[in-house]
Amino acid sequence: MRISFLPLFVLALPLLEIAGFVVVGRQVGALATVGLVLASSIAGALLLRHQGFSVMTRIRAEMDAGRDPSRQLAHGAMVVLAAILLIIPGFITDIIGLLLFLPPVRDLAWRALKGRVVLATNFSTGGFRGRQRDKTIDLDDGDYSRSDDYARGPDHNSPWRRLKDE
Repeated sequence: MRISFLPLFVLALPLLEIAGFVVVGRQVGALATVGLVLASSIAGALLLRHQGFSVMTRIRAEMDAGRDPSRQLAHGAMVVLAAILLIIPGFITDIIGLLLFLPPVRDLAWRALKGRVVLATNFSTGGFRGRQRDKTIDLDDGDYSRSDDYARGPDHNSPWRRLKDE
């Protein structure tokens, strides 16, 4: 029998955060505690912006090279989660968020989750950009002209015309 502690942790987290506020407030004072909470929220927003852009650049580079971007996508999701945890007031969520910003911790989490992720496409065929180029049709001016279609008038032999007349 496998018991998941995640629901219990989510229910106990607010109580643990309140206890954290009390402990930190006794050590550094109430005003400093509020300052730390505000500073961690601002740091979370700034780190999300900086780290988020760099992760997105790495994802694009992996896809351009035709490689599997799933590791970089997972890192991007963990960066977003880390920033959200930093923005949420509380010291326990801040610690978890700061740990998720560290690339070695994200790699460890990716190794643990990698077996549960299903890859739904094959990136070894050149990625998305290679497929888009094959569908381009280049026409000269003489190949197509809308004015010719209108000058001709309606086609009375069209099967669609016959259905309307009958």
